[in-house]
Amino acid sequence: MALTVKKFGGSSVASTEKILNVAKRVLSEKQPGDRIVMVISAMGDTTDDLIALAGGITKNPYQYAREMDMLLTTGEQVSIALLSMAFQELGQPAVSITGAMAGMQTNSAHTKGRITEITPDRVKRELADGKIVVVAGFQGIDPNGDPVTLGRGGSDTSAVALAGALKADSCEIFTDVEGVYSADPRIVPDARKMKEITYHEMLEMARLGAGVMQPRSVEMGEYFKIPIHVRSTFTNKTGTIIREDYTMEDKDFVIRGVAHDAKVAKIAVLGIPNTPGIAHEIFSALADANIDVDMIVQSIRNIEKNVTDMVFTVASDDLGQAKQVVDKVADKLNAIAVLIEEDVAKVSIVGAGMLGSPGIAARMFGALSTAAINIDIISTSEISISCLVKSAQLKEAVNAIHEEFFPKQA
Repeated sequence: MALTVKKFGGSSVASTEKILNVAKRVLSEKQPGDRIVMVISAMGDTTDDLIALAGGITKNPYQYAREMDMLLTTGEQVSIALLSMAFQELGQPAVSITGAMAGMQTNSAHTKGRITEITPDRVKRELADGKIVVVAGFQGIDPNGDPVTLGRGGSDTSAVALAGALKADSCEIFTDVEGVYSADPRIVPDARKMKEITYHEMLEMARLGAGVMQPRSVEMGEYFKIPIHVRSTFTNKTGTIIREDYTMEDKDFVIRGVAHDAKVAKIAVLGIPNTPGIAHEIFSALADANIDVDMIVQSIRNIEKNVTDMVFTVASDDLGQAKQVVDKVADKLNAIAVLIEEDVAKVSIVGAGMLGSPGIAARMFGALSTAAINIDIISTSEISISCLVKSAQLKEAVNAIHEEFFPKQA
């Protein structure tokens, strides 16, 4: 008698046929007494289609963030209603409920919401009545009663958070790949599937671009100590377990994986005063606009004139808003110029094993050098090293680094 939360992504429910297959699979694995909560994304490319609709009204739809959330939350309502019908058609009592109905409470940061509290009373009542509860992922409700979405991949966060609030036995994330790999298998054909990975490493992989999990969902898993099983919708194979520590031979790898992010842009603020408080002036303004910043580099441009350059990266989706914020601050600081580069990408290595293992950075840089790939910016954390390279060389960079740390097996 297990309580399980199962999340299915958009590709898993992209058609009515696939929705029926999901329902049949869940019922085929269900044991007597099992209680099941489903967290479902919008069908296929529905979210992109809705964004495109908004793009027919305005060139910058996200300036109307509240209305975008009102629009985007409709996608999941279609898929949960259809899946609930599918279960009932197969003889299984089920009910579809929105994120708000499931007690998913968020802040008011529209399109980038964070869960503040979960009160899943409705979910518990429906489970007690013997129903499979089908919950809309990616969404919640703010203190004003307005819908708020949780950002790309937010259904993962919905699922793990709900599993924690319900004290579920496990949380399964079903996707179109068989687990977490040492690199994106679409980029690196020889990428290796991991049996296990720690929360800390998976969080870093996700933050640096590994799209299989949203970073906040991993944070939720670690907070609630819920093991997360990432597995394929289309096979019954065991996937990858995200947990607190390893129990298997995967511990032998110093580097766990190579992540990449093609959706980044570089902003350079040139010729600003090299005085205390300047960095705070720039980055607090970006923080107030809910814009995440990465790979920050400050360099002395002119010692005699005491001016400096500030260089950093943001997500491509945030570039338009970030430039507006930075332009205002740059004018205030009498900066020489604000330069934008969009033809860049980030490639990273992640692994707790690099602590106390000298030479890891040199091997990464050497692999890029051998492939004649220039490094623009370097940033590091305790368990990761990231390099900014030209977008056109991203695939080559990922493969070169992966081959260095995961050489092809004979």
